[in-house]
Amino acid sequence: MIILGINAYHPDASVALMKDGALLWAAEEERFNRIKHTSGFPRLALQKCLEENGISPSEVNAVAISKDPRANFKRKMVFVMKQWPKGELLLDRLKAFRKAIRVEDDFRDCFNLPAGALNPKFIHVEHHKAHVASSFFLSGFERSTFLSIDGMGDFSSAMWGIGEGNHLHALGRVYFPHSAGFLYTAATQFLGFLSFGDEYKVMGLAGYGNPQFLKQFREMIRLKPDGQFKLNLDYFQHHQGNAKIRWEGGRPEQDIIYSQKWVKIFGKERQPQQPVTQREQDMAASLQVVLEEIYFHVLTNLYEKTKEKNLCLAGGVAFNGVANGKIKKNTPFENIYIQPASGDAGTAVGAAAYASYVLFKEPRLFVMNHALLGTEANEKEIESNLMAKGLSYEKLSEDKLIQETVKALVNGEVVGWFQGKMEFGPRALGNRSILADPRRLDMQDILNLRIKHRESFRPFAPAVPEEKASDYFEMDCPSSPFMIKVFPVKSKKKSLIPAVTHVDGTARVQTVSKETQPLFWKLLMEFGKQTGVYVLLNTSFNENEPIVCTPDEAINCFLKTKMDVLVLSHCFLRKHTAVDTAA
Repeated sequence: MIILGINAYHPDASVALMKDGALLWAAEEERFNRIKHTSGFPRLALQKCLEENGISPSEVNAVAISKDPRANFKRKMVFVMKQWPKGELLLDRLKAFRKAIRVEDDFRDCFNLPAGALNPKFIHVEHHKAHVASSFFLSGFERSTFLSIDGMGDFSSAMWGIGEGNHLHALGRVYFPHSAGFLYTAATQFLGFLSFGDEYKVMGLAGYGNPQFLKQFREMIRLKPDGQFKLNLDYFQHHQGNAKIRWEGGRPEQDIIYSQKWVKIFGKERQPQQPVTQREQDMAASLQVVLEEIYFHVLTNLYEKTKEKNLCLAGGVAFNGVANGKIKKNTPFENIYIQPASGDAGTAVGAAAYASYVLFKEPRLFVMNHALLGTEANEKEIESNLMAKGLSYEKLSEDKLIQETVKALVNGEVVGWFQGKMEFGPRALGNRSILADPRRLDMQDILNLRIKHRESFRPFAPAVPEEKASDYFEMDCPSSPFMIKVFPVKSKKKSLIPAVTHVDGTARVQTVSKETQPLFWKLLMEFGKQTGVYVLLNTSFNENEPIVCTPDEAINCFLKTKMDVLVLSHCFLRKHTAVDTAA
């Protein structure tokens, strides 16, 4: 059975493909249309998905959409009738239902199919069910608790319960307008980070501050029995209809969520162009503490209800690696699974998995232990792109490629590394990466000034062979392949890897397995053999744009930045040599 999962008309539009219960392909639309967090219908990703897998639209049995406008409808109606004008209510409902119906039309238009030519069954999966399904069903656990927690989806901001076999049993929810994600977003906006998805910047900023504003942030949240929590709505305005997300041209923009009470408490909000001061650092640190209090409150109550040691996490809040790295210390859970696209892009995978395992009762045989699920370029395409730009390159054997790349890294050069299938999710995990020597204290500044052009307080992440990770990091698990947990750097190792050690002594670790990423693992091992340090700095291959998808985009990024070396599959080129020779 062939099932497509689609996240549409929502930020981070995406597509996933499952066949006979196995996940074959997944990618975000932003990688193809080059608009960060793009919304709308993922037309380009859908076309690429079927094309690369040799599947025609007529072969698709079901299309699962991670949005159900009927979900929680009665609760939604009661709230809106009390809070919002009836005309606005009707307009919002009409828009939601139009979008639900439009999926079929947009799917048909995507492939120029005539009316009545659709064969697949169209299925709507509630937002948080899709989140949970993306984690539990692909975790490999036969039984596990689950938590989905984010901003808002289908009138709910959190859902928790227990999964067993092919079943999901919800035990609790938090409904609109209460949301841990909205608390974090409101603070992100107040701190002057106004682009959609900027919350991760605040997580990095928190490491520089002290939690001096705990009292103020705790006033914004009320922890309730049974894992529930509520916002103090005096500090917010989304419940008044002022939290809409628009996507003119595909780029999402969100209304300001915080109320003027924030200004009375903290002073004037920071403008994006203003410098970050100690106040912003301390606010970020305080926010992080309070988010963790909410997180652990829900999780502790969930464990008390279930006594289950396994935990599957999903939702935008599950991207908070700092909190994720503390779960074992603060709760009784022992085994934690978070898939690499835990945000809204991952709901495409979840919708497909829900349809496959719950509705069609296919066996759960697939475990998502890597993120290499996107589009892939072949050698011919790579060489064609290089020649079209008149660039000189060497085509090397695998061993020679590793040796030359390590030599460049040891010499302090910055390497663009483009291999195999593109990663699914927001992290470059060794196939669309920029790599550098973590031993250099100045490497963070070099990357920020020459290539990334981003805020200086944002940390860079380490990649390490799975079997070497415990030598460098105080990890509470044997592996962390998705760069989604933050752990302390061992005290004796901090001076060895300063470029990937955050100001608070932590790092967002990516462990690399020989089985899933043999070439990247081999590179890390060879760098370790030559330097004694089995760690590389790994950041995403981009410059203020979505991560590169194609060889052409990788080459363009290489040429317009001050990167030194580009490795495209087995093709190796240095900038000065390639350009000089071509000239």
